[in-house]
Amino acid sequence: MSDFIIATSSTCDLPRTWLDEHNVPFISYRFTINDEPAVDDCREESRAAIYAGMRKGDILKTSQINKPAYEEFFRNLMSTGKNLLFLDMSEKMSVSFANCMTAADTIRSEFPEQELYVMDTRCISGGLGFLVKHCVALMEEGRDMEEVIAWGEENKLKIAHRFTVDDLNYLKRGGRVSNASALVGTMLSIKPVLYVPDSGTLDVVKKCIGRKKALHSILDSVINDLSQVDTAGRDMIILNADCKADAEFIRDGVKAAYPDMGEISISSLGVVIGAHCGPGLLTCFYLCNERIAG
Repeated sequence: MSDFIIATSSTCDLPRTWLDEHNVPFISYRFTINDEPAVDDCREESRAAIYAGMRKGDILKTSQINKPAYEEFFRNLMSTGKNLLFLDMSEKMSVSFANCMTAADTIRSEFPEQELYVMDTRCISGGLGFLVKHCVALMEEGRDMEEVIAWGEENKLKIAHRFTVDDLNYLKRGGRVSNASALVGTMLSIKPVLYVPDSGTLDVVKKCIGRKKALHSILDSVINDLSQVDTAGRDMIILNADCKADAEFIRDGVKAAYPDMGEISISSLGVVIGAHCGPGLLTCFYLCNERIAG
């Protein structure tokens, strides 16, 4: 049995079934649906219901995790006597990260004989989930905490994140595009293609006219990234916010280009990222040589 625990946040966007199966504890972000409080439980059925509601006009608002909540979460895990590796969203994308770091300092003073390592993963959503899955696999193989941390630090910036959104109004609410840009973009059916660079931010790399072109742009970029590596057995995570057919299009295109690929999983996007990007968000995550915008 391992002498350390790997924990994460609900924004890893992994299915609850996987998290439970591999005994990965997670701290949940909270949000409101039409001002009614809710908790991100990582369940596929919860995600499906929330996106169906958003398509009918439900308004979601997310909130940060405060310092006391992180302290309680860390304290409960450290009380087992084990060391802790915590993987959370990129510092640049999470206003909670500062609270996490302050809470970690408090807990370290309470458990001076144990190690609490918080990694700035520079990943979000399924990219964070991809990192969690691979770190957990190493732990389950018997690697020690130092080896797992070393692998994570060495490979976190090699996890590609590619996105497209369907409704610019969600990005407008989050302040990522102006009212005018959202209006004009909607009128022209502009679909932005986004990615996460090494800094851990979420940037627009291309603006496509129409959903089909945006999906083909993502597929072309994925195929190009994978042309630089050995694809045999390589896995991929595809997440979707109520657009499974688009996820299957990407999966099938990748499999056609690289039939030796390993598992390409499709599941629902978590609600925290979905709240800011809306139904129709399609995301793709995989390990490559380096993060490239185009």
